[in-house]
Formats: sequence, structure tokens, C-alpha cells
Amino acid sequence: REAGRQRREKRRGATPAAAGTPDPSVPPSGVSCSGCGAELQCRETAAPGFVPSEKYRSLSGGPSGLAGLRGAVCQRCWLLAHHGRALGLRLPPEQHRRVVSAALRRPLRHGRGPLLLYILDVLELPDPVLPQLPGLLGPDVPASGLLVVGNKVDLLPADSPGHLARLRRRVAEACEQAGLHDAPLVDIRLVSAKTGYGIEGLVSRLQRSWRCAGDVYLLGATNSGKSTLFNTLLCSDYCKSRAPDIVDRATVSAWPGTTLNLLKFPIINPTCDRIFRRQERLKEEATKTEDQLSSEEKKCINQLKKQGYLVGEVGRTFRQQKGSTVVDFDPDMLSYSLDEDPQDFTKQHKEREEFTHNEVKDARWCFDTPGIIKENCVLNLLTEKEVKLVLPTCAIIPRTFILKPGMVLFLAALGRIDFLEGEKPAWFSVVASNQLPVHISTLSNADAIYEKHAGQELLKVPMGGEERMKEFPPLVSQDITLKGIGTTEAVADIKLSSAGWVAVTAHAEEKLLLRAYTPKGTMLVVREPPLLPHISTIRGARIPGTAAYRTKKLPSQVENLKTTGKR
Repeated sequence: REAGRQRREKRRGATPAAAGTPDPSVPPSGVSCSGCGAELQCRETAAPGFVPSEKYRSLSGGPSGLAGLRGAVCQRCWLLAHHGRALGLRLPPEQHRRVVSAALRRPLRHGRGPLLLYILDVLELPDPVLPQLPGLLGPDVPASGLLVVGNKVDLLPADSPGHLARLRRRVAEACEQAGLHDAPLVDIRLVSAKTGYGIEGLVSRLQRSWRCAGDVYLLGATNSGKSTLFNTLLCSDYCKSRAPDIVDRATVSAWPGTTLNLLKFPIINPTCDRIFRRQERLKEEATKTEDQLSSEEKKCINQLKKQGYLVGEVGRTFRQQKGSTVVDFDPDMLSYSLDEDPQDFTKQHKEREEFTHNEVKDARWCFDTPGIIKENCVLNLLTEKEVKLVLPTCAIIPRTFILKPGMVLFLAALGRIDFLEGEKPAWFSVVASNQLPVHISTLSNADAIYEKHAGQELLKVPMGGEERMKEFPPLVSQDITLKGIGTTEAVADIKLSSAGWVAVTAHAEEKLLLRAYTPKGTMLVVREPPLLPHISTIRGARIPGTAAYRTKKLPSQVENLKTTGKR
């Protein structure tokens, strides 16, 4: 019976248990995990910052004492980063919000309020957390300004010329609807923290805010890309030159709520000389063509092109000169395997490099904060393996289908759209992770298909068969009435929580009655106007005998490089 239970949990991708033994007699360390910011401890396996007591003692038992824990990561971060697995943690529902709220209410530094950098996932518009921001700030947070960053623009294809300007307008409208009046909105930027698109422009904009702002806080919902942006800024001209060698990277994972406490790096003072040198570097790089890049740069650019439609290089003007000292690095000092017993290490490891007092005594800091948990989100219902399939990690290739009344579209087993009434066929364009399957059926067969294939390979997510579906919420419906505006422009997006959306395109004045389904407890949104109104035009020829069109992937574009005229 126990073996059978373990097999079922393995199929479901069940949350793994912590390895190693706790020691309740050891007090918390006062040292933060360099990956998520939680305080390192070995007292309780289910609490944030847990390190097995054997590992904890091996790191803190040397001559440096607790300082030996500096740079170490907790077991949860290690599993996320190296095994893609997530430990379950007993966190109060408001834990992340309390950490952010307390951070924003710290005493003013440098006589100026903080600059708030709100990271918004453009795929999630309307952003579910943005309307909560005024309440999170309150009247007692004297913010010097709010800069909204629309992230993940690299995942969306250009459905028409000027699509980025349209996206920016959509973000501005979301800010206006959220009632962001207490903190003045200083700018809206569109970036990709992953591919580097728009980052150099964001750095320049942040440096122009130096004189009127204090510390900078990265805010946003879970999975918006805050930690990825934190790591990208850490390797840019925004941080002090030695910071990339001293400050550890934040743990980045598809699992919601990876960051548990504050992470930070010191911001460089953008003096006139530094601004001049930076501008000279940017001008020089703008004169290069892709053919003039080094082989290493070309390799990096080509790799990023595979991941997104929009790519940008993030350079560094101010680099710390390094000596030629060979560092004897022992990876076992900062890591462990669940397959091995913890060991004691007697060899001495090199002392970590630290900032000097003068470097940070008057520094302003950039803080990565815990993401605010999205309520009514389908990701909250999924296992870690399922989350990886649902969240898009590379350029989304739209999939368009032409459906007649009486036909049904399934997006995995997470969403369903029934075409109930209409006089003419309509086009349904799916914008979701390329790994999520789309299945077309008739209305008469739809219930039987869901009953038979939910939890199985055909619909793929959720996965785990009948046992998984017994605990998964049923699909609940919402009727939607739309009126078409033309065969090349969608009238609305039907957003199936965070699983993706379906853009509906219909003949002008054609009335459609649709019924859309999402799992109970998740949010279904009809987005009007649609985010990518001309998405149905990004398609190949109709596949004979099916409702599907061949897919079409648009070429990637590289920012800040001189074009050669070749396609």
C-alpha cells in the first residue's frame, strides 16, 4: 500500500519532503539565504530558510562562526535551482504582503522617499495585484515615484506595426483603472528581464531618478519576473562595479513565491563622468552589426533569439579589474545532494569578498521583495511539473482555429470554450504556453472527452490520472456574448486565468454566443479591447480536413544593433 501511494505521488509530482535532520536546540542564525532572503535555520524543516543541521554545523563550525553561512542557500532554493523541485512551506497567507509592507515603511534614507519599481507581467493584463497597490502603500509611505515595468514582452509576437506602443497604452490604462494616485507615476517601460530587451533604457531612466529618490524597491505579483530583473540589473550599469562579484543572484523559479524576504544590491552613483562613459559605450555598440559581434556574443544572442521575439544586450561600462589569482572553489561547501549523507568538510574555503565600509556607508540600495500571491489563480491549483508546462518560457507561437457553431476548444484540461450560437464560422487564436495542448471537439462529445482524457496525455494538464482529477476542482462556466468587428481584428480575449487566452475574431456585426469554462475558484476575464487584436493573421495555410491553421513563428529582433538590410 505504501509503495502504491509513493508511485501515485511520483506521478502527480508531489511536493518533496525536506532531507536531513533538524536540530531545535540551535537558534536562528541571523544570516539570510542568498537566494530567497529567508533567515537560515536548522530548527524546523517546514519553515523558511531550512538547512539540514549537519550542513548547518559544517558551515558555521569553522573559525568564521556564523559568518561561514554567508553566501549559502537554504534547501528550498537549492532544490528549486538545481532540481526544479519545490518544498512545501507553512507560510501564513499574508506573510509576503507583511514583509513588503514593513519594508516600504522603513525610515527615510537620504531624506527621500523610495522609488517603487512595479513589475507587471504583460501576459497577465489586467494585472490582478496592481489594484491592491494603493492599499499596500497607504498614506504613510512617502514614495518619491512609481515606475511601472511591463515585463515579458519578448514572449508576444508583433501582430501589427506599433504593437509595443499599443501594449504600453494597455499598461497605462491598467494603472489608471487601479487608481494609482498616491505615488506619482513617473514612467512606463516595456522590457524583457530574461532576454535583456529594454533593460539599457530602463537603467538610463532609473539613473535619471537618482537625485529625487532614495532606495529602490521591486514590487509585483508572483511570477512577474522580479527576481529575474533583479539579477539582470545586478549585471548592468545600475549596480556598483564590485556588486556582481559580491552579491549572490536571487533564486529564479517558475514556482510562485520563490522570494521570501528582502534581497538587495548597492546602486552606483551616476556621476557626470560615469553617465558620459556609459553613453559612449552605448553609442559605440549601436554602430555594430550582428556580424561584428564576437563569437561569444553571437552565441548568446542566438540563444536568446530562440527564447524570445525581442532581444537586447545588457553591457557593463564599469567593470572591476580582477587579478589573476586562481580560486580553489569547492562546490560541496555551498551545496548538498539529497542522495548523499551530509558530510563534514575540514578544508578551509576562501573568505568571501565583502564591501568596504566606504563603499556602502551612504549607498542607496535596490531591493527585491517577495511577490504578492495572486488570488483566484489556476497556478495555485497545480503541481510544480504542471506549473512548468503552463508558464511560457519561450516565444509564444499563436495557434489559430476556425470553428463553426456547435464546436468546442479545449486548452489542456484548464479551459474550455463552447461556440454555442452564430451564423458564420469564427476564428479562435490561442495564446498560451507552446507546451499546452489544444483539442477541438464537437459540443456533443465535449463532456465525454473531458471525462475520459482529463489527467491523461491528450489534455496533459493536470497530470496524474483519475486520482489527480478527484481532487482537482470541476470546470465552471460563464456565458459570453460578442459582436464581431472584422475578419482581421479580434473583438476580445477570453483569458482563462493564468493558463493563457483565446482571441476571438468574427465577421463584422456577427453576434456570437460562447460559453467559457475555467476550474472552480479561478478567474475568467473577458478582455476588451484584446491585447493583440491582429493575432489571427499570424498563421499559415489551413490544414486540410481540420479546423487548424499551420503555425507561423515571426523572426526575432535584436535591440541596439545596426541593421544590415538582410532579412
